[in-house]
Amino acid sequence: MVSLPGFGTLSGVKHERTAAEKSMVLRLDIFLMTFGCISQVIKYLDQQNINNAYVSGMKEDLNLYGNELNYFTTYFNIAYCIMLIPSQIILTYVRPSYWLSGLELLWGMMTGLIALAKNAKQVYVLRAFLGLCESSAWPGMMTLFMHWYTPTELAKRMGFYHSCQAVGSMMSGALQVAVINTLEGKNGLAGWRWLFIINAIITVVWGFFGFFMIPDLPNRPNPRAFWFTKADAALSMERLQRHNRAEPKGMTWAGAKRTFSSWVVYFIAILYIACVLASAGYGYFSLFLKSLKNADGTKVWSVSAINAIPIGGSAIQVVFVWTWALLSDCFGTRWTLIIAQAVIGLIPCIIMSIWTLHPNKVALPAVYASYFISYICLGTAPLIMSWLSDLLPQDPEARTLIVGVTIAGYYAIAAWSQVLVWPAVQAPFYKYGWQSALALWVLVIIMTCTLRYIDTKYMLPKRLAYARQMRSESDAHAGEDVGSEDVERDDLEADPDSKATSKVTAKRLGMKKTVTVN
Repeated sequence: MVSLPGFGTLSGVKHERTAAEKSMVLRLDIFLMTFGCISQVIKYLDQQNINNAYVSGMKEDLNLYGNELNYFTTYFNIAYCIMLIPSQIILTYVRPSYWLSGLELLWGMMTGLIALAKNAKQVYVLRAFLGLCESSAWPGMMTLFMHWYTPTELAKRMGFYHSCQAVGSMMSGALQVAVINTLEGKNGLAGWRWLFIINAIITVVWGFFGFFMIPDLPNRPNPRAFWFTKADAALSMERLQRHNRAEPKGMTWAGAKRTFSSWVVYFIAILYIACVLASAGYGYFSLFLKSLKNADGTKVWSVSAINAIPIGGSAIQVVFVWTWALLSDCFGTRWTLIIAQAVIGLIPCIIMSIWTLHPNKVALPAVYASYFISYICLGTAPLIMSWLSDLLPQDPEARTLIVGVTIAGYYAIAAWSQVLVWPAVQAPFYKYGWQSALALWVLVIIMTCTLRYIDTKYMLPKRLAYARQMRSESDAHAGEDVGSEDVERDDLEADPDSKATSKVTAKRLGMKKTVTVN
């Protein structure tokens, strides 16, 4: 196999997919992707609705006149951060169809209970439990995608999945508008309370479908996944071997030690955190709209308009997340598109930094434009995760932990930085918000170029050596296993879910267990 220099993968020889492989990938998209995407929409709907509820009557009903909104996010982030890495480890031992679906049922219940809250303290507790349950969703699905999709398929799926955050945000605003117009005061409940009730019902119902739609792992398929056949299991393992990827395995102390002794986990974590924090300004668009007043002191925008206008930004986010992901797989590059987003992100940061200090020197339309431009730069996460999969195809344990550490690190920092950098009491003139975002985008550009250099210079040769080793062992096993083919086929058909079968399948395909690449 030959490496694609711009891609960081080892699949330079184009493989023509068979009809069976195309059928399996299509079914993965229909079931795994559909469950993941709708679950992500619901997850982000639950998260985003706290902001929509705040500007739609929750603030006044619960007397939230301080930084309570920031603390709602802080308590959620702390709990999310605490549970995230344990959740990733548990995911390597407990079937994803059990773990991810079960937690979705629990967070649906927590969402519904927020509708009954009487004060901020109750919301703090519920938001913390919500964070514990939701911590598994995004990193868990991203990890599953790395096991099931090939390098030329991965970024598109990750991008589509990630864009569902924006879809959830759009639905949240639209749903809030609909609730305000139709359910406000129904049965004595405020519209924002109905919003959480509706969210809870949707979440619990959808969570049940995960027990059948999630295929679990290529070497341990879900027996309840009626759409996934024995032939699909063998083909999935062959796809791992073809792209020089080690099969999934339970987390071990050796794997954890190997991961944390490597520089990759820390570099990827910092890069990801910098990207997400740099683009955080878009999330305060609604507070900017709420702060605007006419000359006579009346509000420029109604509650419905405040919820509806950011939907346009979310639509921009969806389009560009898809665009960045499609370009990544099409042209075989991750790093150049991360830099492109960072450069675009500098524009609103500069404009808003000037407007914050000198409001009269920047026209209001430029401020609106800056918020909308900010949505263009929200496609870095799928590219970074796809790049991680390219960098460490031979180490699924490291990938699983790095995803967990990266997201946990972000939430650990966001838990306190949001209050300091984007305090609600300063809205919309944040003292440090846009300036810090500008500095972070510059850091992203520097780190991305650095990682690209290290990858090309040092990591790519090791991946090539690993690929050659896998290929030679695969050829050797192909000759050794001819005599035992019938026995192994009988084992496979007898118990496709057993650990022994996994080992047999790996042996037949010449799979190599995890090796270290630092």
